[in-house]
Amino acid sequence: MTYTTLLGIFLTILRWGFPVLVTVHALLNKRNTAACAGWIGVCWVMPLLGTALYLMFGINRVHRRAKKMMNRHVWEGGDPLAQLRHVMDGNLGPLARMLGRLTERPLLQGNAVTCLHDGDNAYPVMLEAINAASHSIMLCSYIFRADQVGNDFADALGAAKKRGVEVRVLVDGIGSGYFFCGIKRRLARDGIHCAQFMHSIWPWRMPFINLRNHRKILVVDGRVGFMGGLNIGEENLLRLRTKLPVADTHFRLEGPVVHQLAEAFAWDWAFTTGEELEGHRYLPSPVPVGDIPMRIVTSGPDADLEKIEFGMLQAITLAKRHVRFMTPYFIPDDRFSTELNLAALRGVTIDVVVPRSSNHPQIDYARDANLRQFLDAGCRIWMAKPPFNHSKLMVVDEEWSFVGSTNLDVRSLRLNFEINLEIYDTKVAGDLAAFMDKHRGTRLTHHDIDRKSLLVQLRNSAVRLFLPYL
Repeated sequence: MTYTTLLGIFLTILRWGFPVLVTVHALLNKRNTAACAGWIGVCWVMPLLGTALYLMFGINRVHRRAKKMMNRHVWEGGDPLAQLRHVMDGNLGPLARMLGRLTERPLLQGNAVTCLHDGDNAYPVMLEAINAASHSIMLCSYIFRADQVGNDFADALGAAKKRGVEVRVLVDGIGSGYFFCGIKRRLARDGIHCAQFMHSIWPWRMPFINLRNHRKILVVDGRVGFMGGLNIGEENLLRLRTKLPVADTHFRLEGPVVHQLAEAFAWDWAFTTGEELEGHRYLPSPVPVGDIPMRIVTSGPDADLEKIEFGMLQAITLAKRHVRFMTPYFIPDDRFSTELNLAALRGVTIDVVVPRSSNHPQIDYARDANLRQFLDAGCRIWMAKPPFNHSKLMVVDEEWSFVGSTNLDVRSLRLNFEINLEIYDTKVAGDLAAFMDKHRGTRLTHHDIDRKSLLVQLRNSAVRLFLPYL
């Protein structure tokens, strides 16, 4: 055979072999039929490029070790969590039971929570906790900038390190800088171990580029915890009047639920670095502080797939009167949209508060292309005025709250590693509901959608096709 003939045979094998392999893999592993059909179609039309894209973005390669730290951790005198488990009755009982089975985490009583709005109020409290640390600090942030705010946190972490506190910092491999992570270098000068989640410059690791750790966690001495939507950066200080100020909501926690928060960080840290954080320095015996039942719920493209979304869907199903959302990005999938619209059709008041303009215009375009169906069903969509609010809040019937890092879009619900907190308390729910009502802005109407030009509508619909990869 000539060289040309051999090359032709080789290219033919590639032309037909790659699509066949992708087809087999997608059929066996893709649960979403639309995604499965889409990937197969792309690979048959563009065998080489389509296969490369499928290898990078279509395969879930995250196989995380069994998450049984609660069972492995041993306390003297038995497991104190057994006495702190809370059984929920009434209308919310089915929701509590479902999330317990889904997450394999108990609903824990004896907790206290403080709501902190914006970095102006949250950062001083967080820094105060870090400065008071005596044993351990675990900090995870999607964005951790090396600006003045980041340096304030770095200084506090460095001082804690010098007085003997064990400090672990985890940042996302994309959110905190892919090619240059300034905060990692800054912390390294103080000998602080800072790891980047899912980060690699090697081509064979590139498929992980689409999987991001979007969680925000701070746990001090295993006793005080912080979580919510707040990143670490100057834009979150409204008093600085930056080019695009970001309002947000964070939560200070005390009580047994902090143990679940610490475990969530420990699992991510072990997955990223191989180091397991165990012992009373990181996971002390939980002590009741308040009287609020709470539970941590995590999700990600691993064993936790869709758990936060399932919790939201169940809460919407059980809602009797009112469901409120505040989210910076609102592009839910068809399943979520259908459930929300059905609730509105059966008479539940649905309020969704979104920013008129977010920090990602392309996401606003995709959102706008998707809003008509909600108005048709009777949902109320509110366009909040600046500053851009990054809070992620959900309240059902002013009895149950679900807060954390999760946006209402496909990326957050399917691809990101997220963390939320469910709170069974009428006062907390009422306060959050009042906050959302106060900041909801103007109500969107069908006329607002109809008056957009055809070109704008086409642009919005086209951009929507590229989610969740934006």
